[in-house]
Amino acid sequence: MKILELPIEFEFNGQKNYIYPSLIILNDELTLVDTGYTNFLSLIENEIVKNGYEMKNLKNIIITHYDDDHIGSLYDFKEKYPWINIIASEIESKYISGELKSERLIQAEDMLKTIPNSEVDFSNWFIQQLKNLKHISVDEKVHDGDMILDNKCRIIATPGHTSGHISLYFPGLKSVITGDAAVNEEQELIIANPNFCLDIDNAQQSLRKIKNLKPETYYCYHGGEFSL
Repeated sequence: MKILELPIEFEFNGQKNYIYPSLIILNDELTLVDTGYTNFLSLIENEIVKNGYEMKNLKNIIITHYDDDHIGSLYDFKEKYPWINIIASEIESKYISGELKSERLIQAEDMLKTIPNSEVDFSNWFIQQLKNLKHISVDEKVHDGDMILDNKCRIIATPGHTSGHISLYFPGLKSVITGDAAVNEEQELIIANPNFCLDIDNAQQSLRKIKNLKPETYYCYHGGEFSL
């Protein structure tokens, strides 16, 4: 078993950006963690193939939480590879499926009422991005402490950024895939953008929780791999 970081380069507002989805390889079966923004399917496919793996072996997609940069291409993946098993927390699955209006959309609409005029255009664009996300049902709903992937991966509930956010702990590899529970900023682990945290106290507690696991490697969606 191993974890591979997938650096995905893209431009936003004229600036070069990266996200780092993770690919878990276990017994020739692939599990992708998070899917990037809308229309990122080909970018992620190319990175997987470039590393010598075949898309026909993609068995699972794990979604850490409902945000447009994490679930944007989920629908496209399921449409192209219908056999894929989609895994998410019980809480986040309700937003992914469209059963409930997402926390992020509620937050964005609430913020629109109080932000300065200079930020209104961006906020309206962001709200529309969230509304354009296509809903899809989750195949496997997980909870804190569940063991998946042949009992080699433990689900860690890490609420704060969103209420149903999960991270993934691999005791055998001494590694954690953090989602947005932690970001790597200049080789320091911090919580993701506090302005988007739904509960800053929970976010800080979740960061401490994954640090207390004392892994050797953190795979951060923002900032990339962080090794102690």
